[in-house]
Amino acid sequence: MAKVLVLYASLTGSTEIMAEEMTEHLKKNGHEVSHNSFDLDPIEVNRLEEFDSILFGSYSWDDDIPFEVEDFYFDLDEVDLTGKTVGVFGSCDAYYDIYGPAIDTLATKAKERGATVYEEKFKFELEPDDKDIEHGEAFADAVLNLKVD
Repeated sequence: MAKVLVLYASLTGSTEIMAEEMTEHLKKNGHEVSHNSFDLDPIEVNRLEEFDSILFGSYSWDDDIPFEVEDFYFDLDEVDLTGKTVGVFGSCDAYYDIYGPAIDTLATKAKERGATVYEEKFKFELEPDDKDIEHGEAFADAVLNLKVD
């Protein structure tokens, strides 16, 4: 089974809900999962090497990554994610001109650092409903099943 990190930032609790659902789903399927928040229990970037797969979650409400994620984002330049599978997810708000820019930015950075990034960036509108949670569980499974480049 895989060793997985679920690392997220949540402003309203929506991305946190999805992160918790993915974590529980993966644990039920026998995976070893670490569940961390960027602002409450951050993890040093060099620890990413310990994991097979990483699920980054972030909310998006403007045109950039949230302040809680900024330092970690820039610290990613110090690590090589080759051999890791990565998926990026989070809550978005259609009110803004750009839908889910933080999710796209994190996915691009992970790919630049050598990760095999799941093609779909899982974006859901505001708070996840039951359909979104099912999609999130399938998304997490797909990330873990990616073939490493």
